[in-house]
Amino acid sequence: MTATTPTDTVVAEVMAELAALEDPRTREVNAKHGDDHGVHLGKLRALAKRLKTQQELACQLWTTDDTAARLLSILICRPRAFGRAELDTMLREARAPKVHDWLVNYVVKKNPHSEELRLAWCADPDPVVASAGWALTTERVTKKPESLDLPRLLDVIESEMRDAPDRLQWAMNHCLAQIGIEHAAHRARAIGIGERLAVLKDYPTSPGCTSPYAPVWINEMVRRAHA
Repeated sequence: MTATTPTDTVVAEVMAELAALEDPRTREVNAKHGDDHGVHLGKLRALAKRLKTQQELACQLWTTDDTAARLLSILICRPRAFGRAELDTMLREARAPKVHDWLVNYVVKKNPHSEELRLAWCADPDPVVASAGWALTTERVTKKPESLDLPRLLDVIESEMRDAPDRLQWAMNHCLAQIGIEHAAHRARAIGIGERLAVLKDYPTSPGCTSPYAPVWINEMVRRAHA
């Protein structure tokens, strides 16, 4: 059955529904993380579940440049339907952290061009774009490490992570931790790099949560795996 082509009226109705879900307290909380929207993510997911997959509507919602609409767009799109150039453009437009993260995790990772984009983005001079490349690299470290040069990745992390901008630094640190967690042969070096660079060593961590400081993160996850 062919999906109904979304019209401007449908887009307007969805935008009105998103506006009705806007909550000042939620917006205040999201603003602390750099996200400019006030829709509770549970309600956003419920709306996406009701709309189901609608690629054309997803594309139209993306063009609104509204953060909540873009998050909804990601939830109702077909990840494999996007071309490489489309995804590259979308990532560069996705400046809100949650939109950036969801686009990488929910769309790019499921797209056939993910490896080409990973290589291109890792080398991009824009640190936000580069952070997406490192997020995709972390996925490879965990799920498809074959053909990855892990010693070289550690070299790059060791030389660049300390002075990297925040979002790129966070992504590189995640990759460092995953190398140490998943690959015993490189664990000691990963921990050593983390200790020398001390990136996120003093990051405030809630009780019951694991610190993002790589040596603690690695040791805790390895401990759990062998508990």
